Amino acid sequence: MTLTDTRVDDSYPTRIAGKPEHLPRTHPTVWGAEADGPIDAAALANHEARGYTVVDQLLSPGEIQTYWQELVRMSSGDHRDDERVITEAKTGEVRSIFDVHETSELIAELVRDPRVLDRARQILGSEVYIHQSRVNYMPGFKGTGFYWHSDFETWHAEDGMPAPRAVSCSIALTDNYPFNGGLMVMPGSQRTFVQCAGETPEDNYKSSLKEQRVGVPSEEDITKLAAEYGIDQFTGQAGSALWFDSNVMHGSSNNITPYPRSNIFVVFNSVENALREPFAAIEPRPTFIAGRDSTPLSR
Repeated sequence: MTLTDTRVDDSYPTRIAGKPEHLPRTHPTVWGAEADGPIDAAALANHEARGYTVVDQLLSPGEIQTYWQELVRMSSGDHRDDERVITEAKTGEVRSIFDVHETSELIAELVRDPRVLDRARQILGSEVYIHQSRVNYMPGFKGTGFYWHSDFETWHAEDGMPAPRAVSCSIALTDNYPFNGGLMVMPGSQRTFVQCAGETPEDNYKSSLKEQRVGVPSEEDITKLAAEYGIDQFTGQAGSALWFDSNVMHGSSNNITPYPRSNIFVVFNSVENALREPFAAIEPRPTFIAGRDSTPLSR
């Protein structure tokens, strides 16, 4: 694939040398309408305002067990030579496995399930493809969290995603409590793009997937956003799903409880928002992290 240099036409400049600023988002959060899918008008309006939606009991108890067994299977064995497997920096335990819709038939079916795919199409107002898929493992006592960040900042800077016309779906396979590292989001923060300082190091993904140091906002920025938007936390039973906009500021804390927190994480991107050349990196990240095949996903 030939990449086109589009960095001169950048609506969301980041990884800058000067002082980062808060820029107003120039694109909608919801692109579709009530007639386009299963989400009603009130829920769509709420998603547009808050940047996220929780769907309870998306999966049945039997499905939860099936997918949990699949996570166990994928995490077993020797992964030392598999770049798609990310381990904890301190313990060496599996932290995430990427590209799972390509390596697991069960997850390939899940991303095409109407309960999932139809919501993605409706929110983005178009056909969609998989930008990224992974399973996240946060074991009891040892699971480390993710610092505050906007996914779109990284996807724009390092992958070449032009606009925040992407939505993530996190499906819980374990119960999410307030105390076992549940995801925190700042409702409404998707309306503000927070620039980040510093250049992108070469092969930054090799370290950032374990602990992100570049492309994260300052403590001052986080304080301002929290004061303006507040903080919500995703809690609920296994089988529930969190849909959230690509530019929502979010993060999670470490899990020091005995209760693990694992999930299937899928990012849908509009086919009308296909990746270009990175806006703030020398080379794009590997395709197992950022898919470049924008062929529409079919059932």
